Amino acid sequence: MRICMVAEGCYPYVVGGVSSWIHSMIKAFPQHEFVILAIVADRSYRHRFVYDLPDNVSGVYEVYLNDLDWYSKKRRGKPRLSKGERAALRSLIFNEDVDWDTVFDIFQHKDLSINDLLMGEFFLRCVVDYYDENYPEIVFSDFLWTMRSMYLPLFLALKSEVPQADLYHCVATGYAGVLGAMAQRKYHCGLLVSEHGIYTREREEELIKASWVQGVYKNIWIEQFYKMSQLAYDRADVVTSLYQGAHRLQIELGCPEEKAIVTPNGVDMSHFEDIPQKTEEDRQFVNVGAVIRVAPIKDVKTLIAAFSFARKQVLNLRLWIMGPYEEERKYADECFEMVRSMGLEDEVVFTGRVDVTRYLGRMDFTILTSISEGQPLTVLESFSAKRPVIATDVGCCRELLYGNDDGIGPAGILCHVMGVDEIADAMVTLAEHPQMRHDMAANGYERAKRFYRLDQMKETYRGLYDAFEQGEAR
Repeated sequence: MRICMVAEGCYPYVVGGVSSWIHSMIKAFPQHEFVILAIVADRSYRHRFVYDLPDNVSGVYEVYLNDLDWYSKKRRGKPRLSKGERAALRSLIFNEDVDWDTVFDIFQHKDLSINDLLMGEFFLRCVVDYYDENYPEIVFSDFLWTMRSMYLPLFLALKSEVPQADLYHCVATGYAGVLGAMAQRKYHCGLLVSEHGIYTREREEELIKASWVQGVYKNIWIEQFYKMSQLAYDRADVVTSLYQGAHRLQIELGCPEEKAIVTPNGVDMSHFEDIPQKTEEDRQFVNVGAVIRVAPIKDVKTLIAAFSFARKQVLNLRLWIMGPYEEERKYADECFEMVRSMGLEDEVVFTGRVDVTRYLGRMDFTILTSISEGQPLTVLESFSAKRPVIATDVGCCRELLYGNDDGIGPAGILCHVMGVDEIADAMVTLAEHPQMRHDMAANGYERAKRFYRLDQMKETYRGLYDAFEQGEAR
């Protein structure tokens, strides 16, 4: 079977939980051929892979959400659209029972310039009507350019080349879900959507905090993401989530309940059986490990601030931040400067991207201060290495640390998002109580072994892939 993995902003360009999951999934099914449909911001990402692609990956197709209008044929002025096509585009803009099939056909089959469409009379007329009906109190020129900038990436995605496959496995809704739904219609094949975090809620959180968009325009962008995700839910044959909370949220957001299933992440615990433990130098410190990308969503600044307070009480505390910092360089530089300004250069170590099996055994416990997560792989890896975890109460972290009435016991300490004092107190508690660390580590290891093994996850997806291959999932 030929499977097209549709990924947005992750594999194979950046490391992290979702990228690692995709990579492990492809390697887990060598009997299947995979192609990657990778959605990235622009051509600066072109072929800049950070993963060595497995042998069963036959190609990578790239979709750029910010690009030139590569309209190669002779320009004919305004786009020629039928009455039905105009009605379909209008339904998209007004989000009123969107005729997605006609929208797909417009961009896949018509000799169409996106630039001519966005700058043309028909789009302007639709925007004016939408503005008069919904937002007459704001400045029209700003509204018009917002609509153009919002529809440009969607139209570029819709006009992109989609490789043919037997199954499209979208690792998000959003633009990935749109392309998966379009491919499903074009090739009459299966569509599987796997959400690690709930895409619409993550985009909503980002937009609420964003400085580049203000006021009512935040709501307009949020509505756009909800519209695209609803398409993915409607068209998918199966929609997976990582834990019960996400499963319930998918249904609340419009996913038909009969399509939605829970498929927890899994970790290969054997990779952590004989990992290096503390060196002689390490023994004089209490090592805290954070396996994270240095990025705003991981809230590294809160981590550093909390560590600085904790270290005032535990003088031999040391923090290891293990993950790449090149992807969000401006934010990373701010974190480096924060460490310098606090005089913590000798106590905070930025390792860059590392093999975590060479470091986790040297840690006394690990920490995750993210503002958004799904089911973080780094927590499962810590459990496999027999290390307790401090984590913020996001995504599945509560279930991972405290269980779901499994009778095992706590595997760490849960804290509020951005709770600097609370996170600092948790670090001090674990640093000063080695027996607590030992007991929580044992609980985490048992929970991972019982519920979150890689072979369990592989078996679940083997069943799904087999059902699609045999035509039983559609």
